[in-house]
Amino acid sequence: MRIVLVGPPGAGKGTQAALLTEKYGIPHISTGDMFRKAITEKTKLGIKAKEYMDQGLLVPDEVTIGIVEERLSESDCASGFLLDGFPRTVVQADALEKIMNNLGFDGLKVINIVLDQRKLFERITGRRVCQNCGATFHVVFAPTQSPDKCDKCGGTTIQRNDDKPETVENRIKVYEDSTAPLIAYYKSRNSLREISGDQDMEVVFKDIVSALEMEKC
Repeated sequence: MRIVLVGPPGAGKGTQAALLTEKYGIPHISTGDMFRKAITEKTKLGIKAKEYMDQGLLVPDEVTIGIVEERLSESDCASGFLLDGFPRTVVQADALEKIMNNLGFDGLKVINIVLDQRKLFERITGRRVCQNCGATFHVVFAPTQSPDKCDKCGGTTIQRNDDKPETVENRIKVYEDSTAPLIAYYKSRNSLREISGDQDMEVVFKDIVSALEMEKC
């Protein structure tokens, strides 16, 4: 099973990715997680990526494509993988197709989780992250027991720079502007299935699995 999970920030891709990788026993490859790790470790790539992410901008293609190619070449991806956050542009989609051809992979399935802007904004701006352990909470949907304190380790929870209202507005606009051609790209290849993200996560998961396991998409 080789899956690309597409959707705007806040649509619930991370939650669905975790459920899907557990079900199918495949690695979850999130470019966002890879970049955040590099930022925490203050690597050269991390410093460069942070400049873009703090403004709600996409990390340049040449950096992102190189990271993904290295990751897909690892042995645990031989029998399948789930890509989350890549590709986001047609250039990246073309690059992914070349990478897969070079590695002898086929059967890519693309799932697009859709949700309206108002609900996306509420989901993202309410998110809080523990500075210590990285646990994620939400001021409305999954609040901490004590204000600004992580339930898991007691660390301080904060709002990431890329989750602040002014940045979120830009993130959503950047996503829509850059990804519209990508959606058209996969639709033209009959590789895309759209799933409503405005449902309980269990229902979203069931719909995704049904789409993946129906006729080859």
